[in-house]
Amino acid sequence: MPVRQPSKPRARRPATQARPYHHGDLRRVLIDAALQLAAEGAEVSVREAARRAAVSPGAPFRHFPNRDALMAAAAEEAQRRFRAEIEAALSEAPAAGPLARFRAFGLAYLRWAMRHPAHFEIISTGRYFAHDSSAELTRDNAELITLTEGILAEAAEQGLLRSADLKRIQIAGRALVYGFARMNLDGHFPRWGVEEGAIERMAEGVLDLFIAGIAKP
Repeated sequence: MPVRQPSKPRARRPATQARPYHHGDLRRVLIDAALQLAAEGAEVSVREAARRAAVSPGAPFRHFPNRDALMAAAAEEAQRRFRAEIEAALSEAPAAGPLARFRAFGLAYLRWAMRHPAHFEIISTGRYFAHDSSAELTRDNAELITLTEGILAEAAEQGLLRSADLKRIQIAGRALVYGFARMNLDGHFPRWGVEEGAIERMAEGVLDLFIAGIAKP
């Protein structure tokens, strides 16, 4: 009788890679994909977000009918993260010191914008979608403006400010932090002799110079 050859062991199938999408959480995964695409400098689209989420191209449309809807949701998420940074900074500032809180607000704004430049651009420019189409963004921006108004009003009541024109101070402060963040985003600082590792220190120094200018000696 012929000798039976021992059977070869079956090759083991490679383990299936974990997919980023879990049922019931597709909306969150798509938003995170859009934010990641923006951070990479890639074109953001519903189709590409679906590819990142490893779902069919048509699946996202149950949540986002078009790119504007996806970008609005991504901007709202970026704004929530931005707001959380500001609230954390304000919670650590002296409650009785309005100018210290104003400084904490401005520094949190600058640090977040510098560490998340693509997300800063999503919430601060109209490049990705029309901001007025998001009621949540409009409301949140109004709340932040009201917050700074309250801080400056408290500083004025305590006699800490050189000028009584709080609107002018508020707009000047906004122009300062936005302009600095925009300079960083557009890569201007190297030509001004500011190395990458020194940009945050420069931001802090510029903010302190502004506050020294609005405060009574």
